[in-house]
Amino acid sequence: MAGAPNRDEKIPTLKLTVMQYVIALVLVVLVSGLWRLQVLGAQNYRALAEANRIRKVPILAPRGKIFDRDGRLLVDNYPSVTCFLVPEQARDLDTDIPLIAQGLHMDETQLRAVLRRFQHQPKYQPIPLQQDITPDEQAFIAAHRNELPELETIEEQRRLYPSNGFAAHLIGYVGEVSEEMLDDPRYAFYQPGDVVGRSGVEESYDPVLRGQDGSRDVIVDSHGRELGALGIEPSVPGKSLKLTIDLDVQEAAEKALGPRNGAIVAIDPHTGDVLAMVSRPTFDPNEFAIRIHRNDWNKLITDPEHPLLNKAIQAQLAPGSTFKIIEAIAGLQEGIAENLKADCHGGGVFYGHYYKCWISARHQSHGITDISKGIFQSCDVFFYTLGEKLGIDKIAEWAHKFGIGQKTGIDLPNEAAGTMPSPEWKMRNYHQKWYAGEVISVAIGQGAVTVTPIQLIRAIAGIASGGVLKRPHVVFPNEIPPDLQQYYKDQFPGSGDQTVPIDPANWQIVTDAMAQVTTFAGTAGMAHLDGIDFAGKTGSAQTVSNEYKKNLGAAGSKLLDTAWFVGVSPRRNPDIAVVVLWQNGGEGYFSARLAAQVIEAYVNKQRRTANNLHIVVNAVPPLTGTSPAAPAPAPKSKPTAALHSPKIPAQPMEMAALWTAPANATHNLRARKIPASIAAKFPLPPGTTLQAGSFPLTSPAHTASDESHSELRVAK
Repeated sequence: MAGAPNRDEKIPTLKLTVMQYVIALVLVVLVSGLWRLQVLGAQNYRALAEANRIRKVPILAPRGKIFDRDGRLLVDNYPSVTCFLVPEQARDLDTDIPLIAQGLHMDETQLRAVLRRFQHQPKYQPIPLQQDITPDEQAFIAAHRNELPELETIEEQRRLYPSNGFAAHLIGYVGEVSEEMLDDPRYAFYQPGDVVGRSGVEESYDPVLRGQDGSRDVIVDSHGRELGALGIEPSVPGKSLKLTIDLDVQEAAEKALGPRNGAIVAIDPHTGDVLAMVSRPTFDPNEFAIRIHRNDWNKLITDPEHPLLNKAIQAQLAPGSTFKIIEAIAGLQEGIAENLKADCHGGGVFYGHYYKCWISARHQSHGITDISKGIFQSCDVFFYTLGEKLGIDKIAEWAHKFGIGQKTGIDLPNEAAGTMPSPEWKMRNYHQKWYAGEVISVAIGQGAVTVTPIQLIRAIAGIASGGVLKRPHVVFPNEIPPDLQQYYKDQFPGSGDQTVPIDPANWQIVTDAMAQVTTFAGTAGMAHLDGIDFAGKTGSAQTVSNEYKKNLGAAGSKLLDTAWFVGVSPRRNPDIAVVVLWQNGGEGYFSARLAAQVIEAYVNKQRRTANNLHIVVNAVPPLTGTSPAAPAPAPKSKPTAALHSPKIPAQPMEMAALWTAPANATHNLRARKIPASIAAKFPLPPGTTLQAGSFPLTSPAHTASDESHSELRVAK
């Protein structure tokens, strides 16, 4: 076709040859350069790269310190050195493990387990191997810097707690964050190996106490030696906290409870401030400041007495007769109890069954009993009668008003709620109907009723305060940063602050009766404190049935009742309230004497503070004896302070001065060994008179010096 382009034209041979030579030359240059870099200069460049390396060294923030309400130090920090392993710096980690284990005094199996735990994290991230290493371990790391470049050390601050488990359950302890905790959204920003609070205040306020870690960028050589610094991001120390705890009251509570199995809590009813909290048996939180050994941990968690359990907020036990205060308010407010009288002959028939009063074990009775006498002599028959008339629905309604069966909302982890039974509760949990006779056990704080000490003290303190109940707390609210205040409200739900209207006349009846409890006429007469308005209520709760205890024989005789006491001072609008739980303590009378020591310490401190010191004469001495049937539980740790007072003979719990002898009694009732001159100082219920006479005391519990005292009879 004419004019068509010639498609057979070719590139000139000369041009093609030139292009081929150019391409070949370029390839030669590139290959020679690559050879020079990768082969000839490889060792040199590798050395230069390793000689100039940037590493980020963490700067761990010290945790905030913890102080008592007066600014006295409770928890401090001390300087420590921790050894880390950086996997990417290791030449042959598997070969180095035996030497590392030997130098750091670690079990080789344990070391390999630690490395497996962190095997999925980036190799540049340090792995914590050993905390609080010794000087010889530090010397080992320095001497083997060339052979073991993967080992690094970091200086940090470790926790220093009071010795002998002082306030251990309240303060708590710290430890490494666990894998389970890392799955919790609260610990989303934590890394494996981070130290966090694991119980008590340390756990509750970890976001406040923890602070923020910093870091510094350093240049290191191939042996890990620092050659220079590039920059630093300083750490932010954790915020220190001031607790509501009063160190003097805490010491008194620790000494009073001693090695006994149980708990003591003291609060300020006006504000809800926890002044003291003790739980036994205890543990040493200093063992957790560094990584606790597995054997020690297993020993703690398998101990049948549960030393890690904070019994002040987690022990759920029947409250016994202390529950009668709540029932008394219910009966008075419902218009049933004010004029109610019951005739106690050592027991009574209710719903076709005979129920004993506790006093029947002493072959005695209470006689005609009203609401006041029912409280200060703890007459079961009176409260059986009141419970029958109130019914379970009303009892449960008023108990719920005072927080029974609900968490208080105290700012400590894992608070228990207890149980307040009702027909709805039984159907929901057991799919069974409620039987009317079950109210009899509930009426004296037994059956399915369970409370925690913190729950019980909040309820009774609220009643003594005219129905004003406060949420207990161990950290002052103004110590919490504003951005975390709502977080803590949501974190610890509970009944919180509330007001239950109580008729003033009913309030006076109950609080006056509680004041009679600590006189010679009441169930805790020997816990009386001269010059201190001290009111309260004793309680004893069975741990097993009498039939079961009988079947156990000698072993059953050691299963004593749980001994409770709740006390306040003064009797109305109190400044302090104390609850004592003594497991296997026998009778509430003994717990009352422990509470008296705490009340006395508090009152005397207030008087010293006001420059008006008043020495309490004939104050209740520390209770160093045991209940008659069994010795005190063995201590789980060395007590914080030894008790030096002489052993006091064990005494019956209840006072006999106002008891009425059964109709078939052939002996005269004897009062407790109280001289008339002392007893005359104690107020008596209206309409009673004292008759004095001399008689010998023959009880084996009395010493020869107690052989003759004045007899007290009460005539109605």
